[in-house]
Amino acid sequence: MILSLAPMEGLTGHTFRAVHTECFGALDRYYTPFLAPPHLGSGFGKRAMAELDPVDNRGLDVVPQLLTNDAERFIWGAKVLAGMGFSEVNLNLGCPSGTVVAKGRGSGFLRNLEELDAFLERVCTESPIPVSVKTRIGVVADEEYEQILAVYLRHPLAELIVHPRVQRDRYKGVPRQGAYGETLRRATFPVAYNGDIFDCGDMDALITTYPQTRHVMLGRGILANPALARTLRGGAPATREELERFHDKLFEAYFAEMGGNVVFRMKEWWSYARCSFADPRAVHRRVRKTRKVGEYQEAVHGIFREEELASAPRFSWLC
Repeated sequence: MILSLAPMEGLTGHTFRAVHTECFGALDRYYTPFLAPPHLGSGFGKRAMAELDPVDNRGLDVVPQLLTNDAERFIWGAKVLAGMGFSEVNLNLGCPSGTVVAKGRGSGFLRNLEELDAFLERVCTESPIPVSVKTRIGVVADEEYEQILAVYLRHPLAELIVHPRVQRDRYKGVPRQGAYGETLRRATFPVAYNGDIFDCGDMDALITTYPQTRHVMLGRGILANPALARTLRGGAPATREELERFHDKLFEAYFAEMGGNVVFRMKEWWSYARCSFADPRAVHRRVRKTRKVGEYQEAVHGIFREEELASAPRFSWLC
């Protein structure tokens, strides 16, 4: 079973990958948060290069993800990535952000299937490295996926990663795994699953229903429980000491990058990580009002000394 880390903007970038790998071991594969491909004739900018730096990604299987509806720029970006040594490029057709969708990118590209079909024809033919896709199953309604899947089936994708929600769902509601099952049944290329795998019960249910499953992408589950991949493979849950060490190393790495702004980045992480504790709302209250580094550190010290860990950590919007 391949376990990979989902691309989550601002959360699962190169810093998180490095610290998580050091503390909890490497996953089988990592997808970068989406990058805009460079303009023709140029290279990736500074922010993108931080994600792509081979030093930071040493020893990890990293797949760059591009966000665009411009075939020329995608192909050019794939050529640059191939020159850097990457062996696969992923197309983002899943981002539900309103600003992205309004520009016809991410899941917004799913509204224009003739254009998407032509785009995939070009990039799959002209990219020097294999092209995989991460997709939603529609924009408004699940019924859209029949035509969307028909487009994918016409192209030699390296892999199709299915997040079985539509764009307007964002991340709410229950993933409709039947769309994933239909993809498994009909696709001639590899298929992966992404969506609401938060504990061993979720994984067991997925595999029981779809035993052909070979690759599961983890996102919010890893943020809420950094030891999730380990537990899915039969390992031990995270200890308080492991969680504190992970937090401290993540804080130090972000502080080195952004100074005092680290507090706001860490608070975003805590919006998920609080689910590792028995009383996530109490954890949230302790962190949310902090602004300065000193008061943040004091609050976190109290959390690790006084708050009990959850007996079965898993992400929930109710945390």
